[in-house]
Amino acid sequence: MTLRVVAHLTAKLDKIDETREVLLSLVQRTRAEPGCIVYELLENNADPTDFTFVEEWTGEAALSAHLDSDHMRNLVSKADDLLAAPSDIRRYTLLA
Repeated sequence: MTLRVVAHLTAKLDKIDETREVLLSLVQRTRAEPGCIVYELLENNADPTDFTFVEEWTGEAALSAHLDSDHMRNLVSKADDLLAAPSDIRRYTLLA
C-alpha cells in the first residue's frame, strides 16, 4: 500500500515569487527519487500565497529518504524567511 502526503505551505506576501521558485526547484529532483510515484505542486488561483504539494510514495522509507535529501534540507533552511506559518504536512492511507 502506498503512502499519500498533502503538504500545505503559505508564503509571506513579499516572498511569493521566491517561494514559488524554491518550491518548483524541488519538483524534478523529487520525481527522480526512488519511491516517488506522484509529486505535484499546486498554487491556489484565489490566493497566490497558498501552495500545496500532493504526493504519493511507495512507503515510509521512501518518504523518509526524501525528507532527508539535500534539496529538502535546503527548503527547511529557507522556511523561516519564505513562509508565513509552519507547514501543514499530513500523511494519508487510501481506504477505497
